[in-house]
Amino acid sequence: MTTTHTLDVPGARLHYEVRGSGPLLLVMGAPMDAGAFAPLADALASDHTVVTHDPRGISGSTLDDPGQDSTPELRADDVAALLDALGAETADVFGSSGGAVTGLALVARHPGRVGTLIAHEPPVMELLPDAAEQRAATEDIILTFHREGQPAAWRKFMVNAGFDQPSDDGEGTGGQAQTAPPVFKPSPRDIANGVRFFAHELRGTAAYIPDITALKAAPTRTVVGIGATSGALITYRTSMALAERLAVRPVEFPGDHGGFLGQPVEFAEVVRRVLKG
Repeated sequence: MTTTHTLDVPGARLHYEVRGSGPLLLVMGAPMDAGAFAPLADALASDHTVVTHDPRGISGSTLDDPGQDSTPELRADDVAALLDALGAETADVFGSSGGAVTGLALVARHPGRVGTLIAHEPPVMELLPDAAEQRAATEDIILTFHREGQPAAWRKFMVNAGFDQPSDDGEGTGGQAQTAPPVFKPSPRDIANGVRFFAHELRGTAAYIPDITALKAAPTRTVVGIGATSGALITYRTSMALAERLAVRPVEFPGDHGGFLGQPVEFAEVVRRVLKG
C-alpha cells in the first residue's frame, strides 16, 4: 500500500509517498518525480520502507515563488526536513541523476543523516577536464529553450548527454552514442516540469561541485553507481570522475542512465546488494 503526504518546507510544499516496511530508504531524482520511481519503489517495498518525493517545483511539490531556482543545496535541505518529518535520524538514500547530486549535497550539508548513499550517475560536470565546454553547452541548451522551446532544448540536451538522436531522414547521428529513449507525447505535467527544469534547475545541478573533503569525512558510505550500458553517456564520465576523487570502485547497475525504468526488479536487486555492504 502506498500512502501520500505533504510537508511544508521553507518556500515550498513537498509531495511525498511512503510504501512498504523495513529499513528506511529514500529514492529520489531531479527533475524526475516520485511517479518515475514507482516501479523501483514497488520492487524494494517488500523489505524496505521506501519514500519517494517530487522535488520542489516539480509535479505535486508547489512553490511559494514559482520563479525560485532549484539548487542541490535547497533540495538537500528539503530531504533533511523530510527525514525530520518521518522521525528518522538517518536513512539510506538512492539518488539518480540530479537526485544523486542532491544526495551528495545532503551528505555534505547534513553529516550523519545518511547511512549509505548510492549516487547513480550524477551529472557533476565540473569534475570533467572539459568542464568549461560543458558549462557552455548547458548555457546553450538553456538559451535554446528560451528561444526555440522545449523540443529543441531537449534535442540538444540529449545529444550532449550522449544519446543518439534521429535525424530528419530517420537515421541516427551515428558514432557510438546511446540510442535515445523512445519519443513520447508529453502531458501538461511533463511540459510544466520541462519548463521548470530548463528555466530553473538545469544550471544549478550541472554547476554543482561536490565537496570531496566533506564526503570523505562524513560517516556515510558513498557508493557511485554506473549503468552497464552507459559507456557512451556523459554521466559515465562524471561518475568515473567522482569515483576516482572519492577513491571508490563504481558499482555496475542494469541498463543505462534510466535502468531503473526498464529493469526495476533487476535494478532493485543490485540496490539491495549494495545496501547490505
